[in-house]
Amino acid sequence: LSRGYDFARRHDTSWPVSAFAGHVDLPRMQEGNQRGQFFTMWTFPKPEAGCAADVHRQIDAVERTVRDNADAMALCRSGQDVRDARAQGKVAALLGIEGGHALERGDPAVVIERLTTFAERGVRYLGVLHFSRNALGYPAMGWGQDHSRGLTPLGCEVVDACTRLGVIIDLAHINHRGFFDVIDRRPGPLFVTHTGVVGVTPQWRNIEDEQIRAIADSGGVVGVIFAPRFLGQDGLDGVVAHLSHLVRVAGEDAVGLGSDWDGFVRPSRDLQSPADLPYLTQALLRAGFSATTIHKILGDNVLRVLDALPPRTPPLPC
Repeated sequence: LSRGYDFARRHDTSWPVSAFAGHVDLPRMQEGNQRGQFFTMWTFPKPEAGCAADVHRQIDAVERTVRDNADAMALCRSGQDVRDARAQGKVAALLGIEGGHALERGDPAVVIERLTTFAERGVRYLGVLHFSRNALGYPAMGWGQDHSRGLTPLGCEVVDACTRLGVIIDLAHINHRGFFDVIDRRPGPLFVTHTGVVGVTPQWRNIEDEQIRAIADSGGVVGVIFAPRFLGQDGLDGVVAHLSHLVRVAGEDAVGLGSDWDGFVRPSRDLQSPADLPYLTQALLRAGFSATTIHKILGDNVLRVLDALPPRTPPLPC
């Protein structure tokens, strides 16, 4: 959005662009009856200086998009905001950050101040790691990976501050030791926003059953990614297999969707955009999922987490 993508126009991008981006826009969200979406801010991690400013520019772009489409979109912070938007026939836009490098390095008080400002602007979750080491910890794979190390002292401070501010911690991409360092700090309900599961597809990007149970015990949600490279197969059956494993291991309250659309990964051939979501609903019904469980997977579980850890900072004016 910050680079001029017209969110109000229906995009039918062709290969090779469609393999990595151009998956989500307002018309296709409406076509697939998708009523909420996290817009995730990501910046290139090298150099870290300037990452925070880039995230603010991206938030500006989301706010501008919502204002330009005020009859169809609403910027939301809480679960109730999402429900109110849905009642008005609007798409709920929520904000997240992928990668703690967005907070940059420096004095801990300055880093926490940056986090506080993001929270005031409506950021609801923070992904501690992405594909590179940062001041908070170490990735599962990528630049600076080190499986012997977990959260740094600053990482511990940031996790604790997120709890105070009502910012949900996202444990996608973090290494195993760092994952459980966060769990040990008991920050409340947690997200793993986009992942597969080792129990279906053993792969470095996917999480193990003990991690799934830890997220469930926190009251959190694991979102299944739509990327075949992590699912182990293309098509709806791959997504359903990973969702089924999550339900078996953790129960129906800990499961959600984490498409990673527009995330520079190729999505499943049957889930190229939000317009295809009804096909996933049909596949879940064929697999024997109850209507109640499907509603939870499609959004009710995430709403419960938003309710359990509401924003604790007054919003800044747009």
